[in-house]
Amino acid sequence: MKTLRLLLSLVIALATCTPVAAEHYKPHISVGAHGGATMSMMAFSPGIKQSFSQGLTMGASFTYAEERHVGLRAELNLVQRGWAENYEDLPFQYSRKFTYISVPMLTHIFFGSRKIKCIFNLGPEVSYMIGKSISSNFDYRNIGSVEGYPSSRHTDQLTLDVANRFDYGITAGAGAEYVINRRNSIQLEIRYYFGIGNVFPSQRTDTFHGSRCMDLALTLGYKFRLK
Repeated sequence: MKTLRLLLSLVIALATCTPVAAEHYKPHISVGAHGGATMSMMAFSPGIKQSFSQGLTMGASFTYAEERHVGLRAELNLVQRGWAENYEDLPFQYSRKFTYISVPMLTHIFFGSRKIKCIFNLGPEVSYMIGKSISSNFDYRNIGSVEGYPSSRHTDQLTLDVANRFDYGITAGAGAEYVINRRNSIQLEIRYYFGIGNVFPSQRTDTFHGSRCMDLALTLGYKFRLK
C-alpha cells in the first residue's frame, strides 16, 4: 500500500508540475543580421607553404527554438575564403580569394541567465562560389621570368582554374548573447568551417589530391525576436 501511495503521489505531482513547466517556456522565432572578418587557408594535399588570408563575411539569420535550450538556425551568408602564399623573408606576395554564397543549417544550443547566454552552433553548410580574385606583386603566370623566385616551391596552385564552384562542409561555432530586452539582443561568435569538396581538379593525374577551404570567422550580430 505504501508503494502504491508513493506512485500515486508522484503521478499527481508530475501532472501538477507539467503544465506549469510548459507554460513557463514559450517557443520563439527570431531574425537577425551579422557581419565580421574571416581568416582562411586551404587544406592542400600535398601541402604548400601558406598563411592566412583575410576576408569579410556578412549575412542574415532565422532562428526557431521550441525547446528550452535547443533550436534550429538557418543563415544566408556572403563569405570570402582563400589563402596567401608564405614566402617568409622573400619580397614576393600572392593571395587568392573566393567569394561564396553560403547556407548553414545549424543546431542552435543556448543556455545561461536572462541577460547573458552562451551559444553553440553546429551543422552542415553548402556554398556556391560567385567570384574569385588574385592579388600578386610578380608575374605568377610566367614564373621562369621572375628573378629570385625559389625553384623548390609548388607553383601550379598559382594558376590552376577552379574546377568546383559548389562546396559543402561542416561548421561549428561558440559565442555569447547579450539580451538587451525581450525583443532585442546582440551576439558575438567565433566559428570554424572545414570544406569537404575540392576547389581545384583532384584526379590521380592532377597536382593536388585535395584542395579544401577552411576558415575562422569572428562576427558581431543583432537578433530581433518576432515571437
